[in-house]
Amino acid sequence: MKLAGLERTFGRKLNRVATNAVTARPGLWRLFRAPLRLVFDRIAATWDQGRSPTAFEALKQALAALPEAPRRVLDLGTGTGTAALLAAERFPNAEVVGADISEQMLAQAREKTPPELAARVRFEAADGSRLPFEDGAFDLAVLSNMIPFYDELARVTAPGGHVLLSFSAGPETPIWVPLERITAELEQRGFADFAHFRPEPSVALLARKGPAV
Repeated sequence: MKLAGLERTFGRKLNRVATNAVTARPGLWRLFRAPLRLVFDRIAATWDQGRSPTAFEALKQALAALPEAPRRVLDLGTGTGTAALLAAERFPNAEVVGADISEQMLAQAREKTPPELAARVRFEAADGSRLPFEDGAFDLAVLSNMIPFYDELARVTAPGGHVLLSFSAGPETPIWVPLERITAELEQRGFADFAHFRPEPSVALLARKGPAV
């Protein structure tokens, strides 16, 4: 348990450093990808034990605020799949894809997927900076405690679709990007109708992608 605690502490620090660096210079992701994958692989088995009961409250509020149910949902940086499963439960007719760079996290997600959701929820390895999905493939893209790669996020979100970014502990989240920065980046890529959700300590931002021009 002591070793697991040290690994989790190191992971938090590495996540904060990586987020700050990659947010400023996305090209630096190539330096952080492999170390972060290794960290998440090592802590996957104990990941859910460290979750606060309120970690997903802002995300739940944002899901409830969507004006219509999405048909296809991407949970990017899915980890052990909690946000993907919440979306699947919220929208019983949606197909949900959880994507992550950590195979061990994905294994945990698959293991905890209840049988009644297994037919329409799948988990696959993917890098958020180079997603293996078609343009406009998803009506909703969810990121929970995930470094955003804005160009790819905008590319895979369908016109009129939404993106939802949430952080489980607000600014104290190891992977944290200020909502003002996210808003500015998304506005440049045609998103509008921003809404914030702040059931402390979690926060979330919901935005709609404009129609194709």
